[in-house]
Amino acid sequence: MTDLSTTPKQNPAALLWKKHSVWLVSGLLLLVVAIVSPPQALASAEFTLASLAKTAPYLLLSIGIAAWAVATGADNLIAKAFTGAPVLMILLGALAGGLSPFCSCGVIPLIAALLAMGVPLSAVMAFWLASPVMDPSMFVLTTGVLGFEFALAKTFAAIGLGLFGGLVVLALTTSGGLADPLRPDIGNGGCGGSKIRAPKPVVWRFWQETERREKFGREAVKTTLFLGKWLTLAFLLESLMLTYIPAETITSVLGGTGIAPIALASLVGVPAYLNGYAALPLVGGLIEQGMTSGAGLAFLVAGGVTSLPAAIAVWALVKPRVFALYIALSLSGALAAGLLFQSWIML
Repeated sequence: MTDLSTTPKQNPAALLWKKHSVWLVSGLLLLVVAIVSPPQALASAEFTLASLAKTAPYLLLSIGIAAWAVATGADNLIAKAFTGAPVLMILLGALAGGLSPFCSCGVIPLIAALLAMGVPLSAVMAFWLASPVMDPSMFVLTTGVLGFEFALAKTFAAIGLGLFGGLVVLALTTSGGLADPLRPDIGNGGCGGSKIRAPKPVVWRFWQETERREKFGREAVKTTLFLGKWLTLAFLLESLMLTYIPAETITSVLGGTGIAPIALASLVGVPAYLNGYAALPLVGGLIEQGMTSGAGLAFLVAGGVTSLPAAIAVWALVKPRVFALYIALSLSGALAAGLLFQSWIML
């Protein structure tokens, strides 16, 4: 039995770092920038706040849905909707992701809830990969900037990427290597932390019971704080990358024709610092300067799935092996989409 009197106490600084490390990193980063360039610090702070405000409607909607599912007891009903033939669930997940209005960050609470409820990772991954690539408003904007054919190709790429990722995960799960994909502090938390079971009656009017109202509040606050700290850091880093890595650099790297630019566009797109809307004019300009449409599509698909805010959110949510698979699927899927689109154009 452990002697409590001899158990070493943790350093207060260590405890502070463990609990608030993400916020502290963001604050220290902004402080360093303020020392080096005060105007840039102000611009980065404004960019971060504006990005959080722009993402807020999607985040609030998804956080609300996740908290509502836990408070009402509907979480297991939602999970059971994802049971059945695995391939069919992957197809439905990819289609739902390609048509949903959620961005790669806004969908995080729903993904966490589904995984914690025991929904197969294959179906969730299909939805997860397809969702950030295309949505109704993105389709309209892409059509206006790059043309209807490009927008249609991007839609097929979103659904195809979801199918591809879901099927790859389904094949890998047979070995048991992808069990329990969530990090321990997420999987054991309130996001519907139970596995699929025989569901109890759903209390739709959860606000009439004090315990369920409190459960809703706890879940909403926990998820909001979790996303808030990671997205604040992500948008802060994004603002610095936008400032110190000019678009001309990307243009010089991705210009040219052939297969090589498509592969390079996929690699550059994985850590892309641009969001989907801001990337469209850049890709349009690159195409005008000689970049192939296939390379442009590869850049948009890879960057859409694993842009900096999305990648940081995914890293905070799942275990490293699942994160590595997420990156690998986006990279290979973007390359395949670019090559197929370029082959189609050349027919």
